[in-house]
Amino acid sequence: MAPPPEEEVAPKEVSLVLWTKEGEEPLEWNQALVQEYMEANPGVTIELVHKTTVEILREDFLTASLAGTPPDLLWTVNDHAGPFVAADTIEPVDGLFDLGLFIDAALAAVELEGQHWGVPISSGNHLMLLYNKKLLAEAPKDTDELFAQGKELTGGGNWGLVWNQTEPFWLVPWLGGFKGKVFAEDGVTPTLNTPEMVATLKFLHDMKYEAKIIPPESDYDAADTLFKEGKAAMIINGDWALGSYVEVLGDDLGVARIPKVVATGEWPKPYTSGVYFMLAKGLSGEKLEAAQDFISFVVSKDKQLEMVKLLKRLPALEEALEDPLITEDPILKGSADQMVVGTPMPTVLEMRCNWDAMKPEMLAVLADTKTPEDAAKAMQSAAEACIKALE
Repeated sequence: MAPPPEEEVAPKEVSLVLWTKEGEEPLEWNQALVQEYMEANPGVTIELVHKTTVEILREDFLTASLAGTPPDLLWTVNDHAGPFVAADTIEPVDGLFDLGLFIDAALAAVELEGQHWGVPISSGNHLMLLYNKKLLAEAPKDTDELFAQGKELTGGGNWGLVWNQTEPFWLVPWLGGFKGKVFAEDGVTPTLNTPEMVATLKFLHDMKYEAKIIPPESDYDAADTLFKEGKAAMIINGDWALGSYVEVLGDDLGVARIPKVVATGEWPKPYTSGVYFMLAKGLSGEKLEAAQDFISFVVSKDKQLEMVKLLKRLPALEEALEDPLITEDPILKGSADQMVVGTPMPTVLEMRCNWDAMKPEMLAVLADTKTPEDAAKAMQSAAEACIKALE
């Protein structure tokens, strides 16, 4: 007598909601990953929700968490760890994943209170010097060369260099090059009114008003457009833009470190971080298991290298970072070379105060309405007042 046929066990039905900060090509990759995973795991449904900016994602997540209706997962940036930990809206990931597989710099960027608050997807997210080889054979090695070459390439509506003059994220690498930091050794006390900050602000002012190698005004989109149109020989921009620049310039795209500061002999130190998965507070049971499985799928070596091919982003998985796909690619090798002299971006809540304090004062110096000395003093006062209000 034949044994009765075994009953097929229906897969458990689990639904997850994932919010992502990605747009355009990276968003398409997000969608493809979700689709591929759901096809391989028919019991799991993942709803992907696109948030147009990281700030909107941050605000919406805090609001939804307060209302008791947060998404299960976030695909976001490391500097959200600070406010989310302070608001007690995310879970630490230690013990849920083998974090030893990831590069130290990527983990350091989400470490707070002795725990890690995100699983790295990509590493870097850093600024670097990108140049058009049709206009410039080699990148300048130091700031003297940057100014000299920039002057030769500026004129007739063309510029030697462009960058986003509206955000202090672009100030920070130079501050590191002048041996400055935004925090004291305790990691929370602002150090913005320093000789190093004054020197940095004076350098940016000189770049605009003495060397005159950058436009009178340029935000992110204006700088990006000038470079893509061949009206700027160099741009300081992040690894997130590499894919689109390769599309426009192809083999004419050059990647190098931001030039060394002659006054100090130091390389500029852009902030490094990456993109991370974060888990909503209280995620547990089958939802947590499904989230762990999906995250493990995305950060597997195969998918990490798929990201490298599609988006030109550096992987966070140590094994993937050593793959020939990166070591033999001049663009990715250049990006990795810049990353190694970067510094992990602070995740503490106080960093938001520093950003808010630096921005208007940097703008004032670049508008030639405030001296670097007065701007540095005002930065410090504003940051201290903001941090006091957090207490």
